[in-house]
Amino acid sequence: MSFGSKGPNPLIGWQLDRTAIRTLGRDLQRPECILAERDGTIWTADARGGVMKINPDGSQQLISPFVDAPGNTPEAIAGYENRYIQAQGSLPNGLCLAPNGSDFIIANWGTNALELMTRAGHLTTLCTEIDGLSLGKANFPLRDSKGRIWFTVTTRTEPWSDQINTRATDGYIALLDEHGVRIVADGFCGTNEIRFDPAEAWLYVVESTSWRISRLRVQPNGTLTDREVYGPSRLDGFPDGFAFDAYGNLWVTLIFTDQLIAITPDGDVLTLLDESNPATKQALFTAYENRAVTPDMLGATMGTLAPWLASLTFGGPDLQTVYLGSLRGTTVPYFRSPVAGQPMIHW
Repeated sequence: MSFGSKGPNPLIGWQLDRTAIRTLGRDLQRPECILAERDGTIWTADARGGVMKINPDGSQQLISPFVDAPGNTPEAIAGYENRYIQAQGSLPNGLCLAPNGSDFIIANWGTNALELMTRAGHLTTLCTEIDGLSLGKANFPLRDSKGRIWFTVTTRTEPWSDQINTRATDGYIALLDEHGVRIVADGFCGTNEIRFDPAEAWLYVVESTSWRISRLRVQPNGTLTDREVYGPSRLDGFPDGFAFDAYGNLWVTLIFTDQLIAITPDGDVLTLLDESNPATKQALFTAYENRAVTPDMLGATMGTLAPWLASLTFGGPDLQTVYLGSLRGTTVPYFRSPVAGQPMIHW
């Protein structure tokens, strides 16, 4: 599949109608990453140490290796919100399906590990260190057409939130294949989600705390070369998750200010949804420029639709349903897009 960027861009002049947004799921905890399957099943990362399965009929089931996973009481939820900054305990972050198409590869933000979990909840740790050093804040895994697992580590800074101010370029991309695990690119500022173009010729990477998207050319052996910035050298906030549509637009979530934008193939930025508060956004951005961001500031400007808007994925039978992931939401908002998404590798 190649991007079908011919004719008028379907996103030009389009904005998301807030009243057209619906939600699915209930009492979710930190649904940071969303996976959609062809049959309509939705999977979300869950702060209780596993994933939540949301069936097409709306019923849901928590799958977790921890039998004592906390319940959905206000006290439990508040406790988990408090440790989102502290990153204590198991905090599944990014998800992808393993090469067998069934098991989950989990980048665990809390345990600093790359994990594999079956749909029965059996957990195996795949990797906790590289070259004798702890992984750091494991963020997002991605499978390619060869069955290789690529994953990002945001930072080795502890606590991770300090990196917002230091802008340490200690983030990296690692590759797990038949030769083991190794770092294939480093020197990133807040490495977050990664995506391939349809030909897997380029790997795109979010650098959250430098407010930009970069990309690297993928060589057959997994080496990444020719690194360059994609789109604007600086976005209007902290990018977190992203996904291509079939036209070639790159949809991007801006966390903390809860905005959804798209970078067109021409490099222009379109604002599709803006849930930010102008006053608190300006305060956060001023603190960012002064390297004085505090944890309280990160939560002060979030919206109400998907608080700390973190990711998106395309699904539905025609890949024109967009699902939004968040760190502080309890449901999965979704809406119809005027253009289909790029199918994920498991599609």
